Amino acid sequence: MASLALPAVLTMAEARGTLASLEAALQADSQPVIDASALQTLDTAAVAVLLQCRRLAAAAGKPLKIAGAPPKLAELARLYGVDEVLDLAS
Repeated sequence: MASLALPAVLTMAEARGTLASLEAALQADSQPVIDASALQTLDTAAVAVLLQCRRLAAAAGKPLKIAGAPPKLAELARLYGVDEVLDLAS
């Protein structure tokens, strides 16, 4: 089980590159864990990136855990009604 770390900044400008690197790592890992603890500056693109990662993992039949979500990420996920889908509380 590898840990995939999100960058300190994940906004619309960084979303495409971050998603590309996460996609490759998700394919190589049988039980991926995304570490979100480094996130300091983020917008809704961070939520979109994590939702896409969740979709990719599910399509490959893999579990996906998101660890260390900062409060702002959890708040955005709640605002958009996807907090349970992303399971940021655990």
